[in-house]
Amino acid sequence: MSEVLQGPLEDRHRELGATFAEFGGWLMPVSYAGTVGEHTATRTAVGLFDVSHLGKALVRGPGAAEYINSAFTNDLRRIAPGKAQYTLCCNDSGGVIDDLIAYWVSDEEIFLVPNAANTAAVVAALTERAPAGITVTNEHRSYAVFAVQGPKSAEVLSRLGLPTEMEYMAFTDAELDGVGVRVCRTGYTGEHGYELLPPWDRARPVFDALVDEVQAAGGQLAGLGARDTLRTEMGYPLHGHELSPEITPLQARCGWAVGWKKDTFWGREALLAEKQAGPRRLLRGLKALDRGVLRAQLAVLDGDRRIGVTTSGTFSPTLKIGIALALIDTDAGIEDGQRVTVDVRGRALACEVVKPPFVEAKTR
Repeated sequence: MSEVLQGPLEDRHRELGATFAEFGGWLMPVSYAGTVGEHTATRTAVGLFDVSHLGKALVRGPGAAEYINSAFTNDLRRIAPGKAQYTLCCNDSGGVIDDLIAYWVSDEEIFLVPNAANTAAVVAALTERAPAGITVTNEHRSYAVFAVQGPKSAEVLSRLGLPTEMEYMAFTDAELDGVGVRVCRTGYTGEHGYELLPPWDRARPVFDALVDEVQAAGGQLAGLGARDTLRTEMGYPLHGHELSPEITPLQARCGWAVGWKKDTFWGREALLAEKQAGPRRLLRGLKALDRGVLRAQLAVLDGDRRIGVTTSGTFSPTLKIGIALALIDTDAGIEDGQRVTVDVRGRALACEVVKPPFVEAKTR
């Protein structure tokens, strides 16, 4: 069994009362004072998340941007240096090795933030196919990542003298008390927010400054539990649940992150064929109509016929009902608004099929 890894501030989180669990090979703060309260604080004020487990990688050399554009699904030419882009690293069959954020620093430098458990696989795939002159380095422990999310997130950063006026999915490099920090208008909650990347070994003073300002703004520290309920309400995919080497971008409703007119990207032929034929299953949202908590890997039924499986499920603190994401067979002919049932430990839980998100996004 491989060793469970730790972020740069585990001791500090223990001082702040965090409970922990393993996620993606890393020991993560799950909650400090309760998931529902942390979720609500993020939606109504501001939440602070330490997500330093996220991967980091650097692609450098002449033509680095061109190389990344030839590898990943999204079209980097839609943006420009100083902007970030959600994209996918696919295998030859169109399945998703990882979904990640690519930061276009310059034509010769692309900074990547993959998922924690998939960082090594992304780096290996890029290294294997890299042309001469391109270097790919795993920077997992070079930077911490702090997410400041919620309607008061700009207020928190402004009080610390950090920039806040960049466009959605833009980034800039700044300083906080002499520590270099990359400030990104990105996040995983559906709220207006930012992600800050200070050096791993200088993360403590940046985090402590954020804690003080978040609490002064009426916000809360938030852990993995709230991160999951927030992203599920938005219908955001989580690799290993809504995306995987066996689940394609089209099936997961991520076709918008594919540059269909590009000449090349990994998995292109398989995805073009799937697009023409239509995906055999599609990610849908489910709202529980009765009391009950939905979880992953539950059978979705239309009458007695199994038509799909849940990929994520939780209680929505915003809607006060059970919600889930599910892959449902397209040939089942299920429409939004239709009722289905989910087998919850032998109990048939009635649900309404909806198109995600479950709540309105406020990222922009």
